[in-house]
Amino acid sequence: MASGGANVTGTRSTRSLAHRFSLCRRRAPTFPAKKKKSMFTTRGDLRASAQEGDKVSRSIQTRLVHMTDKLDDPFDSVAPPIYQTATFNQPGATDFGPYDYSRSGNPTRTLLENQMADIENADGAFAFASGMAAIATVMRLVKPGESVLAGNDIYGGTQRFLGKIAPNKQGLHVRHVDMTKVDEVRAALEEGAAEGNAPVKLVLIESPTNPRLEVCDIAAISAVAKEHGAVVCVDNSIMAPIFQRPIDLGADISMTSATKFIAGHSDVTGGILSVVGKDLCDEIYFHQNAEGNMMSPFECWLALRGLKTMALRMEKQAENAARIAAFLEAHPMVKRVNYAGLASHPNSALHASQASSGGSIISFETGSVEASRRIVEDTKLFKITVSFGSVTSLISMPCYMSHASVPAEIRRERGLVDDLVRISAGIESIEDLIGDLEQAFAGAEKAVAAGAQ
Repeated sequence: MASGGANVTGTRSTRSLAHRFSLCRRRAPTFPAKKKKSMFTTRGDLRASAQEGDKVSRSIQTRLVHMTDKLDDPFDSVAPPIYQTATFNQPGATDFGPYDYSRSGNPTRTLLENQMADIENADGAFAFASGMAAIATVMRLVKPGESVLAGNDIYGGTQRFLGKIAPNKQGLHVRHVDMTKVDEVRAALEEGAAEGNAPVKLVLIESPTNPRLEVCDIAAISAVAKEHGAVVCVDNSIMAPIFQRPIDLGADISMTSATKFIAGHSDVTGGILSVVGKDLCDEIYFHQNAEGNMMSPFECWLALRGLKTMALRMEKQAENAARIAAFLEAHPMVKRVNYAGLASHPNSALHASQASSGGSIISFETGSVEASRRIVEDTKLFKITVSFGSVTSLISMPCYMSHASVPAEIRRERGLVDDLVRISAGIESIEDLIGDLEQAFAGAEKAVAAGAQ
């Protein structure tokens, strides 16, 4: 009896992982004989029943609306049902169906993860409770005593993790370099490879960066990192897979904050890791399951709904952003505009070679904290908030909001000035948005002039 019990436990402990990857892209199902039939048409089945040429020729806009995976739904609902459940009934005490507990897997989450894997050209994708939960899971790939290499213009939450948790709680070495300079990345990797030094096992890239919109050469950095055996993870939240696909450029992991453009309506928090390679997928899933930081079924369902309109939203947002950037560049109060779609951006050609749009995030400097504050506060249509990617236009001063956790001395060292303003363009009428900015600038100009008297 004891021996039999041990065998059952062993089967159950590996069951969820085996099933999880039967649903991953480029994999066919390998369920035990007594398992219930999966509710999904797997990618292997789809390849066998569809013409590969037709699938490849479909645009990303079409693939967002028509999911690769389908539920075995007797009612054939147009919108996928939500499986808002914690547990699933099993066929027997020692026989298990494809799902047992929503921490380990849930049909709604699988739909989202498989669709993200499809549009990112990944082998698997994993949905987490937030973008930082996804980043924290990537950090689990690095062992104590090893190093992480990151840029010096990154999201404030990532900086907080790298500055306080990674070295103090996980025993990791963290080094920051100017990621816009591939030679600095190569030098740091070579230094880590030297005898007695902590080897770099993970390279974290943002491009464009948040909030200064610097552009890094994803393909070149990925190639150099792989020469030194490091995993490359790109935070692609600003571009999302509509405008940029890091895996196609050589990255191992593409991280996208579902809070931003995927859901798109400021009503979801989530993060998604799209991953290449079975071993890496296995390790990411192990931590997702073991640590329970997955996205809930309801938020997965909202994200699935958001994906259907993501291309439409992002194209309109980028169109508005380009107009706003041109307005800002011509305004006498603005000292500097950061927008990857402007010809004046120092790496505009590089960005155009790896992305299809300038995106919808802009930042600018006025040279005066007071002027910037008045501009932000005097707008009527722009919500003053952290985050970006909503259908609503958003505005903020990063040093006081999203990047406030970055110590002031580090911000100064990296050129992150206090008067910096960040705009996330929404889908409103561009005439209304520019008109709102014009009146806000006019009010700020008067206020600053009055204060100087």
